[in-house]
Amino acid sequence: MNTFLDFISNISWWMWMLIILALVAIRDIFLQRKHTISHNFPVIGHFRYILERIGPELRQYLVANNREELPFNRIERGWIYASAKKENNYEGFGTDRDIYSHHHIFINNAMMPYKIEKDHPNAVDKTFLPCAKVIGAYNKRKKPFRPASVINVSAMSFGSLSAKAVESLNKGVHIAGAYHNTGEGGLSPYHCNGGDVMFHFGTGYFGVRDSDGNFSMEKLVQLVNDNPHVKAIEIKLSQGAKPGKGGVLPGAKITEEIARIRHVEVGKDVLSPPNHSAFSNVPEMVDFIEAIAEATGLPVGIKAAIGKLDQWEELADIMKTKGHGPDFITVDGGEGGTGAAPPSFADHVSLPWVYGFSDLYKLFQRKGLSERIVFIGSGKLGFPAKAAMAFAMGVDCINVAREAMMSIGCIQAQICHTNHCPSGVATQSKWLQSGIDVTLKSHRLAQYFKTFRKEFIEITHSAGYEHPCQFKMSDIDVNVDDHNLSKELDLTYHYEKTPVPFKSMQDLKDCIYLGGQYKNQNT
Repeated sequence: MNTFLDFISNISWWMWMLIILALVAIRDIFLQRKHTISHNFPVIGHFRYILERIGPELRQYLVANNREELPFNRIERGWIYASAKKENNYEGFGTDRDIYSHHHIFINNAMMPYKIEKDHPNAVDKTFLPCAKVIGAYNKRKKPFRPASVINVSAMSFGSLSAKAVESLNKGVHIAGAYHNTGEGGLSPYHCNGGDVMFHFGTGYFGVRDSDGNFSMEKLVQLVNDNPHVKAIEIKLSQGAKPGKGGVLPGAKITEEIARIRHVEVGKDVLSPPNHSAFSNVPEMVDFIEAIAEATGLPVGIKAAIGKLDQWEELADIMKTKGHGPDFITVDGGEGGTGAAPPSFADHVSLPWVYGFSDLYKLFQRKGLSERIVFIGSGKLGFPAKAAMAFAMGVDCINVAREAMMSIGCIQAQICHTNHCPSGVATQSKWLQSGIDVTLKSHRLAQYFKTFRKEFIEITHSAGYEHPCQFKMSDIDVNVDDHNLSKELDLTYHYEKTPVPFKSMQDLKDCIYLGGQYKNQNT
């Protein structure tokens, strides 16, 4: 034994390295059959897999230029990070963007910008920018709601996001006066930190389901009564990442806390089917919406990615005939978002936001319904110039998901679906999310929203308007083809936006239905 130990102790470090490499080579050639590269090129073949694994990071930090990456390039991410941290988000020496590229946006400024008087709300608060419409006003809901911010947090579930991420977002929207969409994972305690909430559910009815997985009106009414910060209800028909596709929540991911919030069993797989069980056609859906609005008193809307328009046409006809229907419609872009999805869905199913929204808006406008609906846009609109385009097309509010995630630390690692998010935002790992300082991150979300609104207001004033709802489609040009030609939005998408009734910013501030930090000041 001593002789063996002496022999081991006399082996130098470089000989140990050779022994380890020899063992790896033996394993590669004789013991494994899964990887051809490792078998044919023992030891050195492993470098291929190492480089493949760190390739996204190498491209992101060393290879890609400032405007090259998708879904968000470095300039876009940098603007969000700097805005959230209240750092200098300016750029010098002119733009490095190719302003002749397809779909580049040009905002037509006025010769003389809109002038703010001393007593104007924006002279007091440069970030004050509420929605110009009241959700639920047309249908005379018992509890109408005017969002106090035109930018809000889109549907992201607790379970998909970590507890600390959700808490940071909710505390952030409370500071910023925005609302927080729960996503379809139910209303968690982390959604209840002062911010206005839009309760969202899909085909799984998480948080409002009975023991058989069907919708329970009794549970929804109880949830609304117990949580006065819930201001509206959104029914998800589809989402941009995977429209028309259901999903499975593996039992291994269902902790006692998630089971309690979602009203499911611990450790048991839960199916979210593609279709709703509470309704099976458009007339039944309208009746379902009205039943919820009557039982809760809240505005009720729907969220969908846009494809075929025949059933939307049917919905519009019912709304025109019966005089009721959804109070708001959230249009999600088919580009995909925070939801994990097969590339075939994220790349090809449903229309990108600009095409889907313009098709849907034209349909409702043709039926004379565009004024009574609050249109919410969702699909990479969390930048002032893109928001200006969206408002010119007919949007009343925007929801942001990935932009909000980046404001609280997301680095676009694009591994949300693996539960290994390095920033702790999209993971249930206690260790990874322990790095999130909720107080700090909530203020960063709030600062991003405030910076966005401040710059959006400044762009609006430069175009000669007081509120973005006043944007006309002729105020925005886009490059439309490969011949470096630009056209106004009305010529590009072949419609004129219906004017939004608007008196003044002070009138919005005095509204008794205004949410956010103003909700208790005007009652």
